[in-house]
Amino acid sequence: MKSIALLFSLLAAAVLPGCSNADPSGKPEPAASAAAQPAGPVDAQEAADVAAMAADPRLVVVHKNETCGCCHLWVEHMEKNGFKVTVRNVADLGGIKERVGVPAGMGSCHTARVGGYFIEGHVPAADIARLLDEKPDAKGLTVPGMPLGSPGMEVASGETQAYDVHLVARDGATSVFASHGGGR
Repeated sequence: MKSIALLFSLLAAAVLPGCSNADPSGKPEPAASAAAQPAGPVDAQEAADVAAMAADPRLVVVHKNETCGCCHLWVEHMEKNGFKVTVRNVADLGGIKERVGVPAGMGSCHTARVGGYFIEGHVPAADIARLLDEKPDAKGLTVPGMPLGSPGMEVASGETQAYDVHLVARDGATSVFASHGGGR
């Protein structure tokens, strides 16, 4: 079963354009650091998004590739769980990942922001709600890759892979914030 799940993950990354944690050019994800983050928003749209998120703590701004089907399903998951979502379709996610501090090797197919945190990949809404309730001194949460059965990556068989949600500290160190089991 693990080989089937691995095959599905690889197939999904190959078949779903824009649904890959690698830069389409084949370059690795950039390492992000606090020094790489701008002092403020980089453009008027980002400034408007930051202001809107400050006014509504449950507003999630999602940066994704327009053609990514699993990202669309994750957005639906968030909306079904009481979050208001604004989608920003972008061709290159590398810049936003670097600005918000997603560590190299911890990326996924979409990057979101909510409540002053980044949310990278298929993080369950319940974990995001917990993050917003607990308010740890951190940059955000990430689910690296695209684990089978995570929100937006569900399959008809109900099969899931075990995966961890990682908390990214201000210094870039990571720790497990939540674990989700695999199986059927």
